[in-house]
Amino acid sequence: MFEKCEYVTSIVSRKHSPNNDNRPEIVFLGRSNVGKSSLINLITNRKMLAKTSALPGKTVTINFYNIDDSFYLVDVPGYGYARRSKEDKERYGKYLEDYLTDNPNIKVAFLLVDTKVGPTNDDLLMFEYLLYLELPIMVVATKSDKVNHSSLEKAKKQIREKLNLTDDSVIYTSSFKKIGRAEIIEVIQDEIEKEII
Repeated sequence: MFEKCEYVTSIVSRKHSPNNDNRPEIVFLGRSNVGKSSLINLITNRKMLAKTSALPGKTVTINFYNIDDSFYLVDVPGYGYARRSKEDKERYGKYLEDYLTDNPNIKVAFLLVDTKVGPTNDDLLMFEYLLYLELPIMVVATKSDKVNHSSLEKAKKQIREKLNLTDDSVIYTSSFKKIGRAEIIEVIQDEIEKEII
């Protein structure tokens, strides 16, 4: 898995999706600057597959990455960036709604939250929305290397309590220290295998 990893296209409407043969789609969601692009690079073991930026709000389209000609990783615009205009926020919200609603190709939605910040109100709204859409969700706590051990334990408790989760339904990652890659790949493999069976 992840022998062939390539950027395919960026879209703002599902009607322009490259997925004409209904391959499984693995989607990554989260607030601006939570580390979606860095996580995709970690998972694929490619440094520059997904473009990263220190500036929040840089991903403004839905980006498709072809993996082994068998499924897609999908990186969507981050939400909650305060400096975006109201019109931009509404437009990105429509992109997301259009992509996520009644999309049978989505096999798992990885919802990324910042370990240090914890789940924001926007994260909680997105979590509830994904539940409403009945999409399989896996929460990923990013940047877990940015907190010390005692703070990490507090952060884990906060994430579990705010999202009403068990500990095994959260994956803690660090793109910098390459933590969490195996666990995410295992989730992806499980979902892809379900599709084959």
